[in-house]
Amino acid sequence: MPQYANNPDRKTWLTVPENSDFPIQNIPFGVFLTKEDVITIGTRIGDFAIDMGALQQLGYFDDLGLPDDMFLQDSLNDFIAYGKKTWRQVRNRLSDLFEINNPTLRDNEEQRKIVIFHVHDVEMLLPVQIGDYTDFYSSKEHATNVGKMFRDPENALLPNWLHIPVGYHGRSSTIIPSGVPVHRPLGQTLPADATTPVFGPSKLVDFELEMAFITTDANVMGEPVPIHEAEDYIFGMVLFNDWSARDIQKWEYVPLGPFLAKNFASSISPWIVIMDALEPFRVASPAQNPQPLPYLQQEGNHAFDIHLEVALQPENSTETVISRSNFKYMYWTMAQQLAHHTINGCRVNSGDMMGSGTISGPTEDSFGSMLELTWGGKNPLRLSDGSERKFIQDNDTVILRGYCQNERVRIGFGECSSKLLPAVSFNV
Repeated sequence: MPQYANNPDRKTWLTVPENSDFPIQNIPFGVFLTKEDVITIGTRIGDFAIDMGALQQLGYFDDLGLPDDMFLQDSLNDFIAYGKKTWRQVRNRLSDLFEINNPTLRDNEEQRKIVIFHVHDVEMLLPVQIGDYTDFYSSKEHATNVGKMFRDPENALLPNWLHIPVGYHGRSSTIIPSGVPVHRPLGQTLPADATTPVFGPSKLVDFELEMAFITTDANVMGEPVPIHEAEDYIFGMVLFNDWSARDIQKWEYVPLGPFLAKNFASSISPWIVIMDALEPFRVASPAQNPQPLPYLQQEGNHAFDIHLEVALQPENSTETVISRSNFKYMYWTMAQQLAHHTINGCRVNSGDMMGSGTISGPTEDSFGSMLELTWGGKNPLRLSDGSERKFIQDNDTVILRGYCQNERVRIGFGECSSKLLPAVSFNV
């Protein structure tokens, strides 16, 4: 089925600001709450949130063979489970409906009033019920930086890193949409030169610049997903800030890896940009040497040219962009991650989420965490208001942004923004 929604010449009858992340060529999917306290599935064009539940009730999807309540639910899981053909049909229908020369909705003022909202008048919710969440560790630059800091600089990568997409299972219960604040976590840390741990708020809270992909039902238990089919089971992508407490992590991670330092909060951008919209921005992945084992080998372009940036904004001050990176730097691709994740027969379901791992580039200004940007706190960052940061302070807001752009069109993800609040009072 053609995906003519990507046509760069398409225009919409809605007003779209210049350099918007959400032109008619994007058509992402999300879930929002209206002023009337109605939860609905929707899409976005420019600064308008579009109620797809209302569109369905008005009959705009009647010929697509969808359940009557498909877009009246509080998550995208069922829609995602219908698969790639349905995603493309619905996106094409929305593209047609809002195309500049289509008068059907454009000239129906009564229907427009119940379908179209300004984004500032709705509350974005978590777009999917995330059953399982896996975080990978797939940036060679990031893994090398961390290895240099905490292990042998001459052998920064562990022996398995160039052979498998390393990952761990996280907690889906604390994944939150952009705009929801995060409390500084409590936990055990081991102070320098101490032999016993202490309890209290983490002193080294960090962000991690990541992206994440959302899956559809990919397999049944016991059956791997072949590498050449893996992309068919990826619905779309979001920006992802996987908050971390570096001091808690350092004390707890041996021998089983991340635990409390990583599961207190993870923030995502609320609009899922589907893979069809990202198709024009495919690029080659970094060369892999040594060659992966056959079940992980791919041909063609499987990376995506997504410009990324991180801004840090102290309370009552202006923001400072502290990192600029790109998703194309990732050593292991999403398809390789999904193929490896299922090679043992692990089942992957609709609404599952896979984090890329911290995305760091080859230059110091493209590192994807405070740990790297300040090199463990040794080189503080100076912000535009004159203050300095080694790690994230209370009441700082971390803002992730991402977009693809060529000479014809820009496809973006909006923002993933969250404020760090002080630790919750807790007496022991």
